[in-house]
Amino acid sequence: MTEYSPLLSVKGLGVEFRTRRGVARVLDDVGFELHRGQTLGVVGESGCGKSVTALAVMQLISQPPGRITGGEVRFDGRDLLQFSESEMRRVRGNRISMIFQEPMTSLNPAYTVGDQIAEAVRLHEGLSKAASLARAVEMLDAVGIPAAAQRLHEYPHQFSGGMRQRVMIAMALACKPDVLIADEPTTALDVTVQAQIFDLIADMRERTGTAVMLITHDMGAIAEMADRVVVMYAGRIVEAGAVRDILSAPQHPYTRGLIACAPGRRTVAPGQPLEEIPGTVPSLLERDAGCLFANRCAKVMPRCRAELPPVTTQAGGHQVACWLNQETSA
Repeated sequence: MTEYSPLLSVKGLGVEFRTRRGVARVLDDVGFELHRGQTLGVVGESGCGKSVTALAVMQLISQPPGRITGGEVRFDGRDLLQFSESEMRRVRGNRISMIFQEPMTSLNPAYTVGDQIAEAVRLHEGLSKAASLARAVEMLDAVGIPAAAQRLHEYPHQFSGGMRQRVMIAMALACKPDVLIADEPTTALDVTVQAQIFDLIADMRERTGTAVMLITHDMGAIAEMADRVVVMYAGRIVEAGAVRDILSAPQHPYTRGLIACAPGRRTVAPGQPLEEIPGTVPSLLERDAGCLFANRCAKVMPRCRAELPPVTTQAGGHQVACWLNQETSA
């Protein structure tokens, strides 16, 4: 690999789940790149495939009912989809770590937070119990937990929601990973704690060079944290590019809708409702032939309902999958 090669490269990734009602194609031809020291934002409504993308990268898709149908996930030049489970265990929590949405379901209530952080260090780095506990204290202190040496021996239920999330970040960063996947890391936290968590992740990225994949529905967080962003809708990437380009000149109607819905993006007169994207994400059990956003799009054309728009690349690497954009360019 050269210094310009992506650390993580996903191409043509597909995932489906078998249900009683049929097969749901949850991811379809998903692709992106993540470079060392970069933050890539993955944004979209609930049900668009953001978390499934992260689970597929980590090889945590339950099989069955899930199945990775194709593509490749190259990390440091090697395709993780070809790894055995034992090989993936050496990667997870070591070179690629993940912060899950809800820390209380990710932390084991029967073990102290110190033991849970130290376990990962012992497993991947072979340190002694004393050395791994010392690393756990160091990490708890680094994520801003006061009296870390004392709180090391406490259980998850003795921590607040924000502190538990900090514990999850400490655990994810304990082995100094090359890639950190943060899946809605501030869900259900108040705005003050959200800001602290984002500052912490940004600080860790600056100090260690860790690449960050930030999964969120919050365009404000994307604007603050990310260098590049991919916009997902119904299991596909509909737009991707540099954050400044996406926010200043979004090309896809769905991206424009997400930005218009973001609090603080525009002033709403008293008594006037906030902007919204009408409708909901379509069922993935029965995909229409055309653009999956067609039934919610105010600028839909007949071609949109008949043909799936291909992804086109514009100047600066800005990618968009929209017939309207292609006709305007032409």
